[in-house]
Amino acid sequence: MSNHLSESCFFCKITKGEIPALKVLETDLNYAFLDIGPLSEGHTLIIPKYHSDRMDEVPDEYLAEILPLAKKIAKALGVVDYNILQNNGKIAHQHVFHVHFHVIPKPNEKEGLIIGWPRVEQPKEVLAKTLENIVSKL
Repeated sequence: MSNHLSESCFFCKITKGEIPALKVLETDLNYAFLDIGPLSEGHTLIIPKYHSDRMDEVPDEYLAEILPLAKKIAKALGVVDYNILQNNGKIAHQHVFHVHFHVIPKPNEKEGLIIGWPRVEQPKEVLAKTLENIVSKL
């Protein structure tokens, strides 16, 4: 069990067994459980056993395991269409400030994640400058 957990965080309390959850699976680094307000049947959350509000602050060893766990859960759900979602920050629709990943089955047009995608075409020069800025900081 990580010693990087918060005493006041709801999700940390779940990983410590202080609050009951519908556990799907658990490893030394991560914990997966059914969302109690699912967008569709089987909607599962995967949380690191490391408290952080933001994904970019979670150590890589926790994150490295999350996509394989999401894959395993998606296969167990037996769905063809699904979303993997992770939000960072209030304006990015994060509501619980402990990093978490959603595995959301999309069984039909009305259930599961429903999003808009306000795509904006950018000139190649703008994209080239954006690329240069990102790559220079890696």
